Amino acid sequence: MLNDKRIRIIIGHYGSGKSEFSVNYAVKLAQLGRKVALADLDIVNMYFRSREKALEMEGVGIKVIGSQINAPAIEVPSISAEVYTPLQDESYDLILDVGGDQVGARALGRYVDYFQEGNYDMFFVLNANRPETQTVEKVLEYMIKIQDVSRAKITGIVNNTHLLKSTTRDDVLRGQKLALEVQEKTGIKLRYISVLEDIIPSLPKDLEGEIFPIKLFMRDEWML
Repeated sequence: MLNDKRIRIIIGHYGSGKSEFSVNYAVKLAQLGRKVALADLDIVNMYFRSREKALEMEGVGIKVIGSQINAPAIEVPSISAEVYTPLQDESYDLILDVGGDQVGARALGRYVDYFQEGNYDMFFVLNANRPETQTVEKVLEYMIKIQDVSRAKITGIVNNTHLLKSTTRDDVLRGQKLALEVQEKTGIKLRYISVLEDIIPSLPKDLEGEIFPIKLFMRDEWML
């Protein structure tokens, strides 16, 4: 993680688990002693957004940036100008959690001047259990659309194949196979295998990519 670029853009289809990965990534960075900001740029989806966990993240020292209006009962499709602070202040490690389709990716357009090649990473979070990203062809089509709209290039793939709390070893390995096929087609490296901690012991030891243990921050205990 510490070798990743200072600005990390996290993208992925709805249901891919991109916000879960974003929150876990931010928390791990903070635990490593880094000065972290997480900006929730999702102005499309109303559910399971990373800014909903602001209190927990702020409790471990993470600066959380979301809507210009922070009120539980009010939904405002706008992004606070505070995003510019960690974009410009290089003392921050910044995670940008981006909306899950081309419409959501347009939110990145206003910040394109900060995405110079070599100073950011854009991770594509892949869930092979989602109908829209179950084949190489579908994944490539989605990746191309996101890159065109955002005007940024994907630099890494995250295998986050899951069925929430019902995720199995076979789910992870199916996603691994698809992610490696996408890597072969695109040359974009599989960087992380995002997986629930209790599944890790059952996985092969020689998987390509770095094992990234996660907790389900985005789902309350009563949820499946």
